[in-house]
Amino acid sequence: MSAADVDIAVVGGGIGGLTLALALRERGRSVEVFEQAEELREVGAAVALAANGSRILQRLGLGDELAAASVVPTELQFRHWRRGDVLARHPIGERYARRFGAPFWGIHRASLQRALSVAWGAERLHLGRCLAEISDGPAGVHLAFRDGRTVRARVVVGADGVRSSVRRHVSGGEPVYSGTSGFRAMVPTAALSLLPDPAAVQFWVGPGAHLLHYQVGGTVNFLAVLDGPQRWTHPAGLTEAEPGELAAAFAGWHPAVRQMVEAGPQSDRWGLFTLPALPRWSRGRAVLLGDAAHAMLPHHGQGANQTIEDAAVLARCLADAGPDGHESAFGRYERLRRARARAVQRASWDTSAALHLPDGPAADARDERLTGLDTWLGWIHGHDAEAACGPALADARP
Repeated sequence: MSAADVDIAVVGGGIGGLTLALALRERGRSVEVFEQAEELREVGAAVALAANGSRILQRLGLGDELAAASVVPTELQFRHWRRGDVLARHPIGERYARRFGAPFWGIHRASLQRALSVAWGAERLHLGRCLAEISDGPAGVHLAFRDGRTVRARVVVGADGVRSSVRRHVSGGEPVYSGTSGFRAMVPTAALSLLPDPAAVQFWVGPGAHLLHYQVGGTVNFLAVLDGPQRWTHPAGLTEAEPGELAAAFAGWHPAVRQMVEAGPQSDRWGLFTLPALPRWSRGRAVLLGDAAHAMLPHHGQGANQTIEDAAVLARCLADAGPDGHESAFGRYERLRRARARAVQRASWDTSAALHLPDGPAADARDERLTGLDTWLGWIHGHDAEAACGPALADARP
């Protein structure tokens, strides 16, 4: 595509960008998606779709396909790091779906990406488009890509992740290292003979670390999070760790934990970053979505779900405001999303320290609070982002 006019340009072809594109197309808007990768491929191992995300994907017509590719966990459990006993448990399965009106799915990230990209189609998905420059002009936003091609767009959406290029244009702001890092992998369930209740989502919590895992097909996806290193000096989010570093961090933990982290090759170390509150989410005709606006730690499993919520709300706001109403659409979108995304961000940050407490009074108090976990499950998982928008602007006018 040479220099041309498009209605809405979405920079980033991940979960958020493709969900937004589908939601906008459903509402009659013309969208082009620009992705820097040469091909859409799996990034990460798996993703947990809670009800606040899955209900939106169901409404976009993807429910049957995603359900067929997913596993529905039986419970959410928290276990003691050494003893292995259950500190708190909360049902998921059918009871969860009845309570929140949508399912909890564990799914390969590649399967989710594939479902979204197939639903969107290849015609308006432009791969190998790495954004080099973005600038405002009287006719719209000018996008210049590293391959020399350019695009003029009426509206630009930055769905390009935690290290967003569009964010530098909109508001600036750089991600902040949390002081924690993670290792992730997928292990065949058959290799985990010591694992109690593999069908449950489980957090093993202990001093200086925790392990989260859940089943996806015939494998178990795990994320092991450790305190440290104190400083992150690598320019990218991933770096190679010393051999045996992951296993050494879990020495003395329950045999099921040690078996899991030693069951396959050690992954790279993943620095965990969050994003401070931005002064604004939009500037002129450009607006941010998902991690580009509010990257968060993964301890509530809400990164993808909050991005999906953003996409549904932004699509609704842009459609209600019409082709020339981007300014009011962006303002409404930010009012509807900023406080909620920030609250989930804070909850994820607070959870990081709480999961890493050593045995003692503070850990005992945390364990007591975990038995009341339904409270935050309700306000996070039970949220219906589209319903929270209220009536369409056209319907609301006298």
